Amino acid sequence: MRFMVIVKSDEKTDAAGAQPSAENLQEMGKFNEELVKAGVMLAGEGLHPSSEGFRIAYSGATEARIVDGPFAESKELIAGFWILQVKDKAEVIEWMKRAPFREGEIEIRRVFELEEFDNATPEIIETEQKLRKQA
Repeated sequence: MRFMVIVKSDEKTDAAGAQPSAENLQEMGKFNEELVKAGVMLAGEGLHPSSEGFRIAYSGATEARIVDGPFAESKELIAGFWILQVKDKAEVIEWMKRAPFREGEIEIRRVFELEEFDNATPEIIETEQKLRKQA
């Protein structure tokens, strides 16, 4: 099973120019190394603040409106993420209990596997698998 671990932002992490301390970077690096050595980390990155981001709002078949950051509600923003491949929910919980956070919140969501979609035909699954190999 794959899970996305969403690290929530706050006023400090979403401030323009905000960066983690050297100590935090070192702790996170050690934790990431453990995840990699255990073979569960597929991806993981920190994100720039919302002041450097933008959203695209869709309405109708051809309408797309660009909304530049910063965004008002920092508690609903993402500061970073991991994609982990583990055997079950309990394992991802155990890993995240060891994460070097002292405050804040994370959200954990299971990633859909293509085979879980009722409408995924064998042709669709084969095409998606080819694309993933190319990526």
